[in-house]
Amino acid sequence: MDNFQPLYALVGVAVLYVVYRRFTRISLADIRGPEPENYLIGNMRQLQQGIAGVPDFEWTNAYGGIVHLKAPFGEDKLLVSDPKALQYILSTSGYNFTKSPDRRELTRILIGEGLIFVEGDDHKRHRKVMLPAFGGPESKALFPIFRSTVQQLMELWKDSISNDGGQSSVLNVPFWLGRATLDAIGEAAFDYKFGALDGSDSELGPAYNNLFSDAFALPSTLKIFIQSATKYIPIPVIRAAYNKLPVESLKRIRGTSDLANKVAKDLVETKGEALLHGKASRDVMTLLVKANASTNAKAQLSEIEMLSQMRTLMLAGHETSGNSLTWTLWELAKNPQMQSRLRDEIRSVERNVRQRGDTDFTLADIEGMSYLQAVLKESLRFNPVVLHMFREPLKDDVLPLFKPIMTYSGKLVHEVPIPAGTRLILSISAYNRDPDIWGPDSHTFNPDRWLTGHGKENNGPSIGVVGNLLTFSSGIRSCIGWRFAMVEMQTFLADLVNNFEFALTEESKKITRQAALVMVPMVGGKLDEGAQLPLAVSIAPRD
Repeated sequence: MDNFQPLYALVGVAVLYVVYRRFTRISLADIRGPEPENYLIGNMRQLQQGIAGVPDFEWTNAYGGIVHLKAPFGEDKLLVSDPKALQYILSTSGYNFTKSPDRRELTRILIGEGLIFVEGDDHKRHRKVMLPAFGGPESKALFPIFRSTVQQLMELWKDSISNDGGQSSVLNVPFWLGRATLDAIGEAAFDYKFGALDGSDSELGPAYNNLFSDAFALPSTLKIFIQSATKYIPIPVIRAAYNKLPVESLKRIRGTSDLANKVAKDLVETKGEALLHGKASRDVMTLLVKANASTNAKAQLSEIEMLSQMRTLMLAGHETSGNSLTWTLWELAKNPQMQSRLRDEIRSVERNVRQRGDTDFTLADIEGMSYLQAVLKESLRFNPVVLHMFREPLKDDVLPLFKPIMTYSGKLVHEVPIPAGTRLILSISAYNRDPDIWGPDSHTFNPDRWLTGHGKENNGPSIGVVGNLLTFSSGIRSCIGWRFAMVEMQTFLADLVNNFEFALTEESKKITRQAALVMVPMVGGKLDEGAQLPLAVSIAPRD
């Protein structure tokens, strides 16, 4: 009997520890939130099915900047949109809040082990190598590439209008903008012509077309349950499932990832050869290869990491810009007066360019168009491409609040203690429409807010890298390519609105916002046809 005493003691200590954790663990029970549907699905179906962003708006309006949600099996989650809490999570204590291991596996299969995947010291190393390629001068130097790409797009649109009788043509805007921004990222980032616009060279254009809507849009309740319950599945099992399961959405992702990896590998080899022979260019990839070669061995990127950075640039770089421009043109089509006002501004600057003896815009000319900047920022605010970010604290922590929330027990609290491992859903859409930040008309598309002070950085804590928006994330994990994206979108928007008029069609009056990792436009009643936003495009008349 005495031989078992150490075992009894060990079991006793374990039981005491479990009891201790049970009664000392931070509780979220007093934080208010919507009633879960049931124990197996919680609030996850409400969040992920239906119109993107609507649950976020309704819940934050009812409960404030911290909302208590339930996941499968009663797991506690928090939906966070309070600006001070977001600032703390993303900036002040950024490295304490990581992506969960199961969500990182999804990142791995999509874009590999690059900047978006890594955490902690690896993230610092990746960012240090990549930052020199994404500074202000480097991004502005790519302006001629963006002009050339949008001009090629305009010629194709003019041909389509001419072929349709010369009045107007109904164009599926995301189809065209996705290809144009892929070509732009190819030249700007890799000095490589993908040929996506004219279909001359690239397999990636068709592979990327509708990728997010095919793989992630309109999830079934079973799919939502499985995605939400992956935290209980060992990572090797998740990885094996992503790599092997014969599920159509996974096969679609794997096929696209394999192709992107092949293209990335060919490009890395080409860049390495060019550098060896002293044929360096100014594209992002050359700068990245140079930065990687010039640092010490411990700060370099491995081959897998380098390929992953390229896959990240190819997928995220073109999808976000093309998607954002699509939503911007839709808003202008819905608001003809705003569209005319923007075109008037562009043409006024165009006349000044001619008067000074130049034949074309410079980037400084475009950046000086105040209403264009206001329209673009308002579209980024109103229609953020990414709806949510996901984090969890490595240790117990306390979230400070910009605006206090009321608890179930009737307390008005200015901070929320959270236990380690709590899954946090950071709502970009809810923050970007917070009335305390953006004013009482926050749910109205109003570019003038950026010209009158209601859309500037002085409302609430400083967040984000552009105009206090969360659209490009914030803090240590803010989008490294935000300057690149802004130069590209400004350039495209100026030329497209200067040369074309955009109007709604019967189908584009039925557009719904659908969540598919990114927010994609779909036509009501035709959701099975994937992402689309048809607009009537005509040549803009001149006096």
